[in-house]
Amino acid sequence: MTENSTSSAQASARLYGLGLGPGDPELVTLKALRILGQVPVIAYPSAEGTPSLVRQIAAPHLHDGLIEIDMAMPMVEARFPAQQVYQVAAEQISQHLRAGRSVAVLCEGDPLFYGSFMYLYQRLEGVAPIEIVPGVTSVTACAAVAGLPLVARKDSLTVLPGPLDDERLTRRLTSSESDEQAFAIMKVGRHFARLKALLERLGLLEHAWYVERASMADQRVARLSAVEQSQAPYFSMILLHKRGRADVN
Repeated sequence: MTENSTSSAQASARLYGLGLGPGDPELVTLKALRILGQVPVIAYPSAEGTPSLVRQIAAPHLHDGLIEIDMAMPMVEARFPAQQVYQVAAEQISQHLRAGRSVAVLCEGDPLFYGSFMYLYQRLEGVAPIEIVPGVTSVTACAAVAGLPLVARKDSLTVLPGPLDDERLTRRLTSSESDEQAFAIMKVGRHFARLKALLERLGLLEHAWYVERASMADQRVARLSAVEQSQAPYFSMILLHKRGRADVN
């Protein structure tokens, strides 16, 4: 292949960050569905040793003959192993892009909302044009399945990572005495019992809801106070509003 033909092939390739929503394959957007039907290469994250959830979401929409890049992540908190996985994946994706093959990176929820795609985005800017297709976020999916209005009028919504320590969580949960505040606590996992106890100490437990695997076949919705367990799945969230719910005057 000549230098000019290589440049032409590379120019025709595109990297897509596809938000595929929280779990229900029917929540994939029409745009993401169209792109899935066109690209020759897909890449997706998985937890080491377990099937990729986002690939399961995409499965009903995938065509034959796809080249697949499985970005298996070690389940540790240290940044180095995960960053190494992203680097290796970026190099593989770059090779396909330079050869003229477009690549769709499959993302749970939305690519730029706590999404792993951003780490590939940093590494691949400039290699080929990049298009990001937003998806239904876990926050809005959890609110929908719980039938829980999040914010109204002058309310604010704060998204908090569950692994934050109690001191920082307390500071953010009590930063104002106003009742015009809603919170979504993500990445609950092994922090479930600690988070529940903290909300009880702060007098917020009665307003909190627990949502697990929103939009999936085994989803679960309950008042947090009624959930008795020491930990939760990774795909779980706590929602609360200081008024109880946004549509309460």
